[in-house]
Amino acid sequence: MAVVTAVSLRKGHHFSKTNALSIRLLKGLGVDGDAHMGERVRHRSRVASDPHQPNLRQVHLIHEELFDELAPKSFVVRPGEMGENVTTRGIDLLGLPTGTRLHLGESAIVEVTGLRNPCIQIDRFQKGLMAATLDKDANGNLVRKAGVMSVVLADGDVRPGDAIRVELPEGPHNPLLPV
Repeated sequence: MAVVTAVSLRKGHHFSKTNALSIRLLKGLGVDGDAHMGERVRHRSRVASDPHQPNLRQVHLIHEELFDELAPKSFVVRPGEMGENVTTRGIDLLGLPTGTRLHLGESAIVEVTGLRNPCIQIDRFQKGLMAATLDKDANGNLVRKAGVMSVVLADGDVRPGDAIRVELPEGPHNPLLPV
């Protein structure tokens, strides 16, 4: 069963976010009170290049299984520390197609827009962690493991323990690309 294991937010622009008992998702905006909330881009590098871009990174989700994978490599990562708003377990986030809708809790719905593109801030958090979140597939293609980004389609509160229901898009399934 797919489940939310933690929720996190932070008002200022910081790499890690603070765990919370619940977060409120707002349609078309993101996480209420989070620094990345808004219709237009909020990530500093993207604002610098074009502040009028739509915000395709309103809610960041990471699969908790990544933390399990990193532990034997001597990385200790807890929910929220890699900047995600929603930490999950039991769902292959990276394998979802673009446009997948995730129903979180009773009413919140997010639509997956793409992959998080790991940046140098990950190494500032823990040296070598960026390389540990990147891999190659059987064909030599780069695999980004640092989670997925999404936009909010329906308001709702999300809490640890909430179920996640996956709604795949109709038509051809397009793989996730960095956003």
